[in-house]
Amino acid sequence: MESSAQFFNPDTRVAPLGLVSLEGASELCDKIEAHLLRWAREAGMDVETFRIKSSCPRFSSGDGKGLISDTVRGYDLYFIVDVGNYSCTYDYFGYQNHMSPDDHYQDLKRLIQAASGKAHRLNVIMPILYGGRQHRRNYRESLDCAWALQELHTMGVSNVVAFDAHDPNVQNAIPLMGFDNLMPSYQVLKAMFRAFPDLSTDRDQFMVVSPDEGALNRNMYYASVLGVEMGMFYKRRDYSQVVDGRNPIVAHEYLGSSVEGKDVFISDDIISSGESMLDIAYSLKERRARRIFAYATYAIFTKGLEAFDKAYADGVIDGVFGSNLTYRTEALKNRPWFYEVDVSKYIAYFISALNHDISVTSLVDPHAKIEALLAKRRAEQKLQAGHQLSFEKA
Repeated sequence: MESSAQFFNPDTRVAPLGLVSLEGASELCDKIEAHLLRWAREAGMDVETFRIKSSCPRFSSGDGKGLISDTVRGYDLYFIVDVGNYSCTYDYFGYQNHMSPDDHYQDLKRLIQAASGKAHRLNVIMPILYGGRQHRRNYRESLDCAWALQELHTMGVSNVVAFDAHDPNVQNAIPLMGFDNLMPSYQVLKAMFRAFPDLSTDRDQFMVVSPDEGALNRNMYYASVLGVEMGMFYKRRDYSQVVDGRNPIVAHEYLGSSVEGKDVFISDDIISSGESMLDIAYSLKERRARRIFAYATYAIFTKGLEAFDKAYADGVIDGVFGSNLTYRTEALKNRPWFYEVDVSKYIAYFISALNHDISVTSLVDPHAKIEALLAKRRAEQKLQAGHQLSFEKA
């Protein structure tokens, strides 16, 4: 990775950097700012904070407004928002109302308005896209995500940075605005190798399985960079009925080579109830898979923690990895089978690269970093095997 001095050169910055954290994104923003401050100070900059003071107070009737307390004139602003954080509340006619994605998105627009067009540039870091699961029209349906992106473009936003968009093709709605859909593939593998030091990615011991046809691309990437085989499941649905807005799944059918005796890695964008992921895990165990590791960029778990507890206790699933890009409950974070993937440093690098108007190619495609990670891991495992052999001979 490039030096800190290159990422914080006052002569090459687009404009002074400012972070605007919306309610519910403070934890992630704190971690991002910590990286940025460290690099800035290493580069000789005297800076105490990059945060721009802001708030979105509400009246008891539920009406709200956006306030920015610091100057933003000439700043390169980065609004950081987590539209999935339902733990945030506000008073509404004497009741405590939980914020929905609609509330978070409205607050984002309020703070953009509060900047009053004085900032040099407006950027939005929205890891989980507002309306991202309603990304295409099948009948008389709204197009929430596409409309929101067009609205942000109209308000003067120059760049939107998202992670693992449900359908990145939604960016076609805003062809004249910057849109980056990032994948934390390197961070996931690094976290998995750290959590399970004995994990081998040799072809005869490891395999990648896609949970459905929609997740093929992400799993093909992992299989390609790791040099292992890939299988997949496809969802057989009952199209004669609709339950909770979708056709219920009748069965998961497997296509691919044998998983017997192999560790299996499954990647998806969202774990909601987790039912599909567990169905796949049980099916793989029936096919005699050794260990099963699941990853979802957004492990939101609207329900299903107890079912995963049982699967873990029964040895069906060995680990679930999820990013810190959206809200995770304490109940989830304290589960012995859950491992958090910290993506804050990745975002900090991306923000600094944009702020200095330099190439982000190496950040968008982390293939070289993954290759270096795998080479280092193979060397460590070879050294450990040598030590073990010497110990057994002694």
